[in-house]
Amino acid sequence: MEALITVLPGDGIGPEVCSAGTEVLQAVATKYGHRFEYSEQLIGGAGIDAEMDPFPAATKSSCAESDAVLLGAVGGPKWSDPNATIRPEQGLLALRAAMGVFANIRPVKILDELAEASPIKRDRLNGVDIVVIRELTGGIYFGEKTRTKDSASDLCIYHRHEVERIVRVAANLARSRRGKLCSIDKANVLESSRFWRDVTVTTMEAEFADVELEHMLVDAAAMHLINRPADFDVMVTENMFGDILTDEASMLAGSMGMLPSASLGESKCGLYEPIHGSAPDIAGRGIANPCGMIASTALLLRHSLGLDDEAADVEAAIRHVISAGVRTADIAGPGDSPVTTTEMANAIIQQLR
Repeated sequence: MEALITVLPGDGIGPEVCSAGTEVLQAVATKYGHRFEYSEQLIGGAGIDAEMDPFPAATKSSCAESDAVLLGAVGGPKWSDPNATIRPEQGLLALRAAMGVFANIRPVKILDELAEASPIKRDRLNGVDIVVIRELTGGIYFGEKTRTKDSASDLCIYHRHEVERIVRVAANLARSRRGKLCSIDKANVLESSRFWRDVTVTTMEAEFADVELEHMLVDAAAMHLINRPADFDVMVTENMFGDILTDEASMLAGSMGMLPSASLGESKCGLYEPIHGSAPDIAGRGIANPCGMIASTALLLRHSLGLDDEAADVEAAIRHVISAGVRTADIAGPGDSPVTTTEMANAIIQQLR
């Protein structure tokens, strides 16, 4: 197979983990006889510094021509003024909108070897295997924004087709797993959540009667993710709630550095990134955990390129290396000797070979 992959290193530790991800992809290409080409482009703070644009035209064009997009991270203290007219996060939102990737898929599965790295008691982690489906291109992040000297507002709006399509993604996934879908909202307060709940019910009744549907308020979901996380199978929610809950869920796995994500739309070209941010406090030190990025390349292989065996090979390599005791600083225990970003990536590549 031949594929063109746009690589957006971005800011902070983004370039370090992106380098690890592309090296793993090259190892896969060599092993299986594929040809992957890469187009490295600017986004976020890097785009602002170079072109005063967090999503330059060349980046948009490259993404449109590619089979998949690999993203590191955006943002950092250098561009952190919330009142600035140009901010790195605008590049990320523009990227998602341009690609039409409305479904963000974030799997959370606990490796037994990392249970002690989690701040949650081990007995609560047994059997945790969750996939969170976050609606990515609607809601309060994209709604109209106003501000005066004495007030400010952010509009949260959802249309029927936006709710229906994200619910279909989540329900189809639940159907292939344990058959349980939990829809998260704030229907006791928000009209947009009451609308979300109504559309979810009618969609599920019409198309997915075989999938068990549960509704849960977002504050209760936040509590139960810590108290009884193994009860969840597939969770679906709107943009802001999904952003918050998935960061919380990452702590179940011991570190945000372990978890991948895939953002998908109607086309095969998806956006793949680890869920961690730019982590400017450790940028350039070579200690970032590349596993979330490398696991994201597995999702890229599976969802955009249709290479299921190769994806499973990468995921198995990560598990093997973790089982062998290789640890970056974020998942290291008291008796462990942490490895660098490059050493972790090299260990996974060696296992692939």
